[in-house]
Amino acid sequence: MDFLKRRGRGRPGRVAEPLQVVAVRLTAEELNALDAAAAKHDMSRSEAIRFALAHFVG
Repeated sequence: MDFLKRRGRGRPGRVAEPLQVVAVRLTAEELNALDAAAAKHDMSRSEAIRFALAHFVG
């Protein structure tokens, strides 16, 4: 149990700076489409959203 005390809590970060959590409301249809696209490209839901956002603003 000592090893649990030594490690940090929560999920490790993706990058050096802290990430922000943003809540987005989607319809069931939008969420299904997002999940289908993510699965098609072997991505998580979050990865698919970040990918789409990078192409939208990039």
